[in-house]
Amino acid sequence: MPADVAASHEVLMRLESVSRVFQMGEVQVRALHDVTLDIYASELIVLLGPSGSGKTTLLNILGGLDRCTSGRVFFKGGDITDATPRELTRLRRESVGFVFQFYNLVPNLTARENVMVATELCSEPLDETHSLELVELGERLDHFPSQLSGGEQQRVAIARALAKNPELLLCDEPTGALDFETGKRALRLLLDVAQQMGKTVIIITHNTAIAEIADRVVHLRSGEIVSIDVNASPKPPEEIVW
Repeated sequence: MPADVAASHEVLMRLESVSRVFQMGEVQVRALHDVTLDIYASELIVLLGPSGSGKTTLLNILGGLDRCTSGRVFFKGGDITDATPRELTRLRRESVGFVFQFYNLVPNLTARENVMVATELCSEPLDETHSLELVELGERLDHFPSQLSGGEQQRVAIARALAKNPELLLCDEPTGALDFETGKRALRLLLDVAQQMGKTVIIITHNTAIAEIADRVVHLRSGEIVSIDVNASPKPPEEIVW
């Protein structure tokens, strides 16, 4: 979003000088180094970079799946850097939704039941039927994953994440397993989540074309933010080509 618009939005998350180092035997691997970033409510961010640039590590820290080695992490003004495992579990249950490349649906549960798995974990969920209707699967509620196309399975995964009614939606290569047209449809859903539902959406990808739909594009290389681009006029997913 443009700088003047960003200034009027609240900061949902803030990373201050965040680094993450993994110990691999006697070798230390630096996955993130000195990352500082404000994430605003209701914006769509694309984290862009090649494999090994630190995108997934950054996403995991934002989602409370991992901790930083140094630096501070804030959520809605509260410092969660040293949060207990129980507090991080509550964060993931109540405030964060996850969408992955390979759907992670339970094969012996219907679309409705897959969404219900998420609604049973949080305190203020959306109705599972309504969540599936939001992704245009109202007529496929009782179908199993094997009876759905790849694009439909990804939409079930998005509905499952939305059903938690999270403030933050984290998407790890959500179009990576989809064809071009189906991928654009998934991106349209994610854009609507940000623009119409007021959620903050973060997409990690190595596909530069997807960056065109974002309010801001965070470029990562070797665990560092090398630049942040602001899209004054983001493209609708229907107009991008990759």
